[in-house]
Amino acid sequence: MADKAKGKMEQAKGKAKEVVGKATGNERLKAEGKTDQVKGKTREVADKAAEQARGVKDSLRDRRQH
Repeated sequence: MADKAKGKMEQAKGKAKEVVGKATGNERLKAEGKTDQVKGKTREVADKAAEQARGVKDSLRDRRQH
């Protein structure tokens, strides 16, 4: 769950950088912002996949015990 929150924060930080980059004409900052957003989304998706995998693992373990 912590990675999901970090992902959301990274996306927000990236969006802010992108907006500032656009407003100031700073292409580098704008690009960094977009990169941060992609990294954040990747982290969030990876965390969701890990949560689902844990759920499947727990489900299979529960079936074996009964």
